[in-house]
Amino acid sequence: MAAAQTQRTRTTATKTATWRDVTPAPVVLVGGPEDYLASRAMDRIRSQVRAAAPDVEVTRLNAGSYEPGTLAMNVSPSLFGEQKLIEVEGLEAMNDAFLTDGLKYLTSPEPDAVLVLRHGGGVRGKKLLDAIKAGGWPVVDCQPLKKDADKAAFVTTEFKAASRRIEPDAVHALVNAVGAHLAELAAACSQLIADATTAVDADLVDRYYGGRVEATGFKVADAAMAGNAPLALSTLRHALDTGADPVPIVAALAAKLRSLAKVAGAQGSSTQIAKQLGMQPWLVEQAQRDVRRWTPEGLARSIQVTAEADAQVKGLSRDPVYAVEHAVTVIAGAVRR
Repeated sequence: MAAAQTQRTRTTATKTATWRDVTPAPVVLVGGPEDYLASRAMDRIRSQVRAAAPDVEVTRLNAGSYEPGTLAMNVSPSLFGEQKLIEVEGLEAMNDAFLTDGLKYLTSPEPDAVLVLRHGGGVRGKKLLDAIKAGGWPVVDCQPLKKDADKAAFVTTEFKAASRRIEPDAVHALVNAVGAHLAELAAACSQLIADATTAVDADLVDRYYGGRVEATGFKVADAAMAGNAPLALSTLRHALDTGADPVPIVAALAAKLRSLAKVAGAQGSSTQIAKQLGMQPWLVEQAQRDVRRWTPEGLARSIQVTAEADAQVKGLSRDPVYAVEHAVTVIAGAVRR
């Protein structure tokens, strides 16, 4: 009866933790496919445990190659009473032995041990995952940041946590330059936080990361969307001459046009539209200013030619360079002066 009451109490208190605010508990599940966020969550737990117990004994196990009885042996109180931290990787490939021992352990976790379980996604071990959630233990969901708005929020929070300031256009520039991989984006934030002596602006981001393919693509797109065909074409040719791939350049054009199309058809304030579309308010305001220079026909034609260029640079044309140049020319020509 007492055990059942304890179970109900923990279930009532269940909440999903984030990788930024998770704290140690007898059992913590770090789930989801984004390895960078998972490593940050596990680093946070480890540092908090060590701060509270510098002599903590850390053990790392792999659920895929687990030997029966290993978990119980490692969580058992030691002769000297040190805090125990057990980190288990690879739950998405756990063997039957770990599933059995894990389920048994959840019925009575050691109060002086912290067990952190890393599951990369999938259905393997669902019975164990369900038991963790039913027990009310902290669960950290580490999903990839796919939307630019989420990546921009990530950058802003990184700077805020370091008590540093970054301008909104610099956030946008940084996401464009290195936002393809979250670990690289985080590293770029750390570098700028360490090096900058004042607020980070777009010029500083450009000096550090303007040579990246993603950044080059958005420079071409920005010039084309501004109606500056000579600048767009010269930037494009320089990028291609220095080894840039046409595919991400066309992707940058498409991303810009998609933002315009979404905002053009939206109703409400910039804040309301941003919430509806999953965009940053300042990006919505920028798109609202830009879309005034476009006719519906010009925007539709630009989207069509960019879609055609996307297919051509991915194998449907023998001359992908011409396909990109044609798209840039059409887009720049569609802008009203």
